[in-house]
Amino acid sequence: MALPPLVEPAAELTKEEVERYSRHLIIPDVGMDGQKRLKNAKVLVVGAGGLGSPALLYLAAAGVGTLGIVEFDVVDESNLQRQIIHGQSDVDRPKAESARDSIREVNPYVDVRLHNERLTSENVLDVFAGYDLILDGTDNFATRYLVNDAAVLLGKPYVWGSIFRFEGQASVFWEDAPNGQGLNYRDLYPEPPPPGMVPSCAEGGVLGVLCASIGSIMVNEAIKLLTGIGEPLLGRLVIYDALETTWRQVKIRKDPETPKITELIDYEAFCGTVTQDAQDAAAGHTITVGELKQMIDAGKDFQLIDVREPHEYEIVKIPGATLIPKDRILSGEALAEIAQDRPVVLHCKSGGRSAEALAALHRAGFADAVHVGGGVLSWVKQIDPSQPTY
Repeated sequence: MALPPLVEPAAELTKEEVERYSRHLIIPDVGMDGQKRLKNAKVLVVGAGGLGSPALLYLAAAGVGTLGIVEFDVVDESNLQRQIIHGQSDVDRPKAESARDSIREVNPYVDVRLHNERLTSENVLDVFAGYDLILDGTDNFATRYLVNDAAVLLGKPYVWGSIFRFEGQASVFWEDAPNGQGLNYRDLYPEPPPPGMVPSCAEGGVLGVLCASIGSIMVNEAIKLLTGIGEPLLGRLVIYDALETTWRQVKIRKDPETPKITELIDYEAFCGTVTQDAQDAAAGHTITVGELKQMIDAGKDFQLIDVREPHEYEIVKIPGATLIPKDRILSGEALAEIAQDRPVVLHCKSGGRSAEALAALHRAGFADAVHVGGGVLSWVKQIDPSQPTY
């Protein structure tokens, strides 16, 4: 069922705009009226990363008049495999500024507004207030729930997408949808998964081209909502498997048990980056990469354990580390491989997984085990920059 257009049409299109958007204008369902609505629309994209990159480029190309970008990160070389709005010359530049410059090359008629800041409970309502539609392309649960709750409180619709390895998902959420079938993200996922249960793209990886597949779906949904054409994904979840090249749909229904959203909360605490057990274990049992280097240089006898996955171990490793993936430690399977007669030091990519493994070792009686804060990323940055990062 189509919904009413989100925005009113602009007064006119210039001669140059008519020529630029002519392939839209000759589509009967879009036409002059739809293109004028796109020109008058204000769309905010949260994140200029894997999903935000294709979304911003296609929104700009489509003629969305005002594009906002929420992004506080800088371009890293590892981003370029999938974040196509950035280029080699943009490395170390703020992503928001890099994205703005690329958009201007695609369409100089777009008004680009930068929000070069981290989205928080303190600023989200003010940032969202000036836009008709939100696109959420973030990769962490805390921001997803923040975006959802802010959109609900403001009565705004938003398009959501998610990617991991070879699978992508997309949907539309709008609590106050005029058809009376409003839903929000909490109807699909009432609570975040336990900390450490779902690896991020930085831990598990993502096929670069998958970003384009899901990002283009998100823009397609945005265009339908803005112009009032087609049937949006409200109440439907689309799941794409890039390995099998299959699409499937799952219907989403309003969950009567979902608590009404009345205020913003502490989303980092709600989602829990790591478990409380891991935080407790790391307190007083964390060493720096500098201290680890000193132990190695001094020839101390200890067991250094890398709790990442084998494919990560192949990319970069700390010399002398033995690979024992975290899940084997958590299950107890690998406990017999861990030294009981000498100190034990754990590390992972950045410190989260090793803290979880550390908690498991403490419960198993390895009370003096420690982990390395910052993991192998800190090792490369501070100790051995000749090695790659990922």
